[in-house]
Amino acid sequence: MTLRGRLTAAFLAVVLGPVLLGAVFVGATLSAVERARSAERLGLAASTVRTSVDALCQRLRAAADAVALRADPAARASAAGQVVGRGLAVAVLVTDAAGNPTYVTPGAPPTPWHDCAGGPTSGPVRALSARVDLRDPAGAALGSVATAQVVDAAFLGRLAAATGVAVTLLDGDADRVAFTTQVEGVRETVLAATGEQVTATPGGRYARRLDPSPGQPLPLVISVPGERSAGLPVGPLGAVLLAVVLAVLAAWRLGRVTTRPLVELAAAADRVARGDLTARVPVRSRDEIGRLAAAFNRMTRETASYVAALTSSRDQLRGHLAVLGDTLASTHDRQRILRVILHSAIAATGARAGAVLLPDSGDVLVGRCVEGLPVDEPLRVPVGTGLIGLVAATGQARRGRPDPASIPPGEPCCETYVAVPFAAPAADPAVGVLILYDRLGGAEFDDDDLATLRTFAGHAAVAVENVRVHEEAQRLSLTDPLTGLWNYRYLRESLRREVERANRFGRMLSILVLDLDRFKRVNDSYGHAAGDAVLAEFARRLRGEIREVDLAFRQGGEEFVLLLPETDARGAVIVAERLGAALRDAPIAVADELAIPVTVSIGIAVYPDHAGTGQQVLDAADEALYAAKAAGRDGYRVAGPRVPAPTEEIPVPAGPASPEDGLPRAGPGIRPTAEGTGRHVAGASRPASGVPRPATGGASSGPHPSRQSHGR
Repeated sequence: MTLRGRLTAAFLAVVLGPVLLGAVFVGATLSAVERARSAERLGLAASTVRTSVDALCQRLRAAADAVALRADPAARASAAGQVVGRGLAVAVLVTDAAGNPTYVTPGAPPTPWHDCAGGPTSGPVRALSARVDLRDPAGAALGSVATAQVVDAAFLGRLAAATGVAVTLLDGDADRVAFTTQVEGVRETVLAATGEQVTATPGGRYARRLDPSPGQPLPLVISVPGERSAGLPVGPLGAVLLAVVLAVLAAWRLGRVTTRPLVELAAAADRVARGDLTARVPVRSRDEIGRLAAAFNRMTRETASYVAALTSSRDQLRGHLAVLGDTLASTHDRQRILRVILHSAIAATGARAGAVLLPDSGDVLVGRCVEGLPVDEPLRVPVGTGLIGLVAATGQARRGRPDPASIPPGEPCCETYVAVPFAAPAADPAVGVLILYDRLGGAEFDDDDLATLRTFAGHAAVAVENVRVHEEAQRLSLTDPLTGLWNYRYLRESLRREVERANRFGRMLSILVLDLDRFKRVNDSYGHAAGDAVLAEFARRLRGEIREVDLAFRQGGEEFVLLLPETDARGAVIVAERLGAALRDAPIAVADELAIPVTVSIGIAVYPDHAGTGQQVLDAADEALYAAKAAGRDGYRVAGPRVPAPTEEIPVPAGPASPEDGLPRAGPGIRPTAEGTGRHVAGASRPASGVPRPATGGASSGPHPSRQSHGR
């Protein structure tokens, strides 16, 4: 019997009421499911909003740090212009310690700017900003640097496009709307959103208010339209007249048979509404109710799989982002950062392999980080050829299934791929490429994978730039800007390190102090520009005469220092003679027709022959330099021999006699005299062989000499 026949018989009997009640109950359950889905969408959108705004604040903070690293106002102004020019911020404001502006980029939005650190808003939010304090080397406050990003309708549109929901920015008050992407019913939706809980609006939308929080300082309201579920089909009513007795019996039987599957379906739907996606309905027939039960079971299974996949993907993405954030914050190792970014991108998209390629000299991309590819040698791809080279040349992301004939030799073969270009926010226009190969399962990469890869490529660009800025700052802090040699600060650290290495391995360390002769005459006669050219050329020749393991420093002015590890005095003299000849035989050309003859005086000292500490050896070499100057310049002198420290012999008592009470005592021995009394013995007694006899009583026989060995 069909469902229509059973429903007709049931409606004629007394079972019409329970059937309608079951339908109402199912409708309420579907409404609850609709609300739960809308709440889930709003929850994901809220997380995306917080992540997007937090990423913007981090970018502004990084831009402020880049400006604050500059030492003088002119450099900070230049850096601010670069930050604005690259789109990292729309405005930069530099203030002094009193809070007065010292520099602001043209066209900056009106202040005050809303700080990313959060806080209550009493007026319109026109711009977001991140602030970094300026401090001198002693730690005293010099002012601050703030970078800003305009918060307008375009910004809100980008935020809505990233989240897939309607976004409304409040103007410091729940009753006022600054900007919105919602077409209609704005005020009603905003007033309905009274907190973090999901609220249903009269227009059939679900709204949620996002109050300012750490990392997300904007007062926002997000909303989505409700998903109307289709109502349950209702079979037509039939009219069948049966005999009274048969009608009562048939109504009882048919009512029981008809309502049992519906009750089971309602109970299962109730369990699903409470979050139990393991609920199943027994399929007892092949009619419409049986097909409905089978469809319900299939729906719950697919929903459970979908929820599990979303939860796993969310947790996995959070884990990867946490690892990536920790790595970016804790290290400046570019290789480690790129490896974490590539691993996270592969895990997030389900790819089999991938690579990060960065530009090298000669318009060639070199694989700096490769995972899952069987490459025997470094991956090198010319810009403009193959999949990777085309992405780097055009600057456009690509995905799909490549033609095997279009893949040049040396580039990995694949079934599917997705590649995204990225450029570090620096003056260098070169473009790197992040590429993934062969999604697991054979499916082709989609637009979601492309968007995910763009996110990781952005992290890769920031990481590469941060490493470059860190290396450049470290290099500038330890090198002399004119000659390119190490500076005086690094000399102290290197001298300590080389002396410790010489001590550990028993080796020698030679130190040469060099001073250009009569350099003041060069500045007075030819100008300071010529003097700088002489210093730069001397540094170049100096680097050409030493080994890779040797260290060259500019100590100040025209004075230089060389550290020659594992080199004795003879080797240091050979180096000094070569350096003197390199200057003496070839005057330094500073102009087309101007060549300046320059000579150098050199002082030489060797550790540990001439002194016992690094500073003492440096002082000895400096004294030898003055001796070379006094001897007529254009030569070298070796420091004099090391003067040993004065020593004093300590007498050790060695008398074996015991005191009268027979108990040993600390101190000098007591020797009995002829009269029977004792006297203190000043020196140790000697046997016939002439060797001193050691003292008794467990006391030390005197200090032991140092056993430090010196290399030659």
